[in-house]
Amino acid sequence: MTKMKKLDDPVSVLPGVGPKKVVALNKLNINTIEDLLNAFPFRYEDFAARKLAEVNDQEKVALKGTVASEPVVSRFGRNKNRLNFRLLIEHEVIMVTFFNQAYLAKQIETGKEMAIYGKWDAKKQRLMGIKILAAAAEDELGGVYRSSKEIKQSQVKKLVAEAFQAYHELLVDLIPLALRKKYRLMSRVEMVRNIHFPDNATTAKLARRTGIFEEFFLFQVKVQYLKKHNRVADGIKLDYDLSKLKVLIAQLPFTLTAAQKRVVNEICADLHHDYHMNRLLQGDVGSGKTIVAAIALYAAVTAGFQAALMVPTEILAQQHAEKFAHLFKDLDVNLALLTSATLGRASQRKELLKNLANGQVDLVVGTHALIQDDVNFKKLGLVVTDEQHRFGVSQRQILRQKGHAPDVLMMTATPIPRTLALTTYGEMDVSTIDELPAGRKAIETIWLKNKQQEQAYAFIEKQLDNGAQVYIVSPLIAESEMMDLKNAEEVYLKAKKRLEPQYHVGLLHGKMKGEEKEQVMRAFKAQQLHVLVATTVIEVGVDVPNATVMMILDADRFGLAQLHQLRGRVGRGTQQSYCLLLADPKNEYGSARMKVMTQTNDGFVIAQKDLELRGQGDVLGSKQAGVPDFKLGDPVANLNVLQVAQKEAAQIVKDPMFTTGNQSELYRYVRRSLVTGMSFD
Repeated sequence: MTKMKKLDDPVSVLPGVGPKKVVALNKLNINTIEDLLNAFPFRYEDFAARKLAEVNDQEKVALKGTVASEPVVSRFGRNKNRLNFRLLIEHEVIMVTFFNQAYLAKQIETGKEMAIYGKWDAKKQRLMGIKILAAAAEDELGGVYRSSKEIKQSQVKKLVAEAFQAYHELLVDLIPLALRKKYRLMSRVEMVRNIHFPDNATTAKLARRTGIFEEFFLFQVKVQYLKKHNRVADGIKLDYDLSKLKVLIAQLPFTLTAAQKRVVNEICADLHHDYHMNRLLQGDVGSGKTIVAAIALYAAVTAGFQAALMVPTEILAQQHAEKFAHLFKDLDVNLALLTSATLGRASQRKELLKNLANGQVDLVVGTHALIQDDVNFKKLGLVVTDEQHRFGVSQRQILRQKGHAPDVLMMTATPIPRTLALTTYGEMDVSTIDELPAGRKAIETIWLKNKQQEQAYAFIEKQLDNGAQVYIVSPLIAESEMMDLKNAEEVYLKAKKRLEPQYHVGLLHGKMKGEEKEQVMRAFKAQQLHVLVATTVIEVGVDVPNATVMMILDADRFGLAQLHQLRGRVGRGTQQSYCLLLADPKNEYGSARMKVMTQTNDGFVIAQKDLELRGQGDVLGSKQAGVPDFKLGDPVANLNVLQVAQKEAAQIVKDPMFTTGNQSELYRYVRRSLVTGMSFD
């Protein structure tokens, strides 16, 4: 009996694919026939012969002519050779050179018509040959595939052709016919065939257009389905005490901004519903996310539930605990701090864990120590994670599982461009604080070259004389032989020599013990230290309103988002603040980042520029949870397609017929995808 073919058949079913080829293909993330058919070429080589007058210098091109001289093979170096012959194209004779392909001489005969694909050197009137084209190939567009030392791209292409020939009938259309007609899209079989084996550039372009839409559409259908599923899943209804919230807000020493009020209302509306809240709160540095989180946490407490805030560092946890202790001092809130330092004190740890488990602790602020196995809650209703991207998927999930479907609020001070919001956070509701508190002045950012460091120090001394405090940020903790970067210890010694005894200089870096860090930060906040030399450990959360100057050394070594985060440590009060970027960028990318930083303080503009300069994967980091790996679509370049796909996907998922009755291919695909690992945090 013949075995039924399936798209998830292993690549080993193809003729000639033995164990070695299987391993080579697996390294390219090609495990099944479907993977192979989806291993699309990343670019094309145009094999249509061109006229010589139309070709630009260093352009890869196919030229067709008549062989005008015998091939000559010369040897040079160690095991290297050069094949030369002349080609007559219309009325011009050019030289064609192939390196280390002497065997091609057998195919070259004087008077024979040939098409050669290569790189044109206009100055030397020479074509650096890449391959000899078959006579019938002059109208073909050749796809270029990912390959490796173990398997050539020509072999990948051959296997794709064999797989398509044997399995193309199994390719089903997942985009509904109405949408294909509406947007003039190809069927899936046509799309796959014409991406791999297009007749011409126009056909390839139309096929890739369909492929891009399909990728975005299928992703968004899964996202929208998951969002809808979470909405109807059993959640917790938090009947908070509105009068108590009003008391908390009334006693604040400032008035909430319109954006903060809007966001508080969005969050409170979610808390009051019985569906599971899954909301992202984004706001620029200093926009006031912490007080919004505090109001949400207090709302959960007034509803009779416990609440937890998880932050990435002990310094930040300590800072939040101190703020909350002051904020809730006249309110009925039992607050606790839980970090690795707390867990290290046996008696204190035992008492705290007991009070969490029996419900005596209403609100706990902590680091990843919150997700230890023996940390249990009696009635956890709300989980807030600050700088959520710093926690892994499993870490956030573990904290969530400490209660029965608690509401979740994730916070980030890294503004997310719409592109990323549609992809990485598409299944979440997003609240945005898009204005800064009244009285905040824009930070003045100045880009200086390294040779201007003396001017920078002179400016710092002048600001210190006026009562300011200063951060000096270095990329490294200790000297590295591999990189010519300023290091924190060297900078610290230099600053001490220059500024003491008039001003006191401190050092803060990630390798210090938690208690040491806290001592340094307390001294800086108390103005016992005037200058703090630090690594990026101060990037998140450190809040010293009197610090009004930041100097960042080797600033071109930082990404835009990180520079913006660092700069956000100043400008926390009402005084004019400054950020000095010292950098000698080695390329245009580095210079572009410096220019962006001097031109705007808007984190959303910076995030978009960062996305444009670096791309989605680099902005978020390769391990960022939820980042889709699109094979064809670029969310930045194809944002309009992504937005259309999201709109259409949302409409389809809303339709009751999507999940009932007909059990369409699309719905089965979504369910299969979710079961096999597509999940969102």
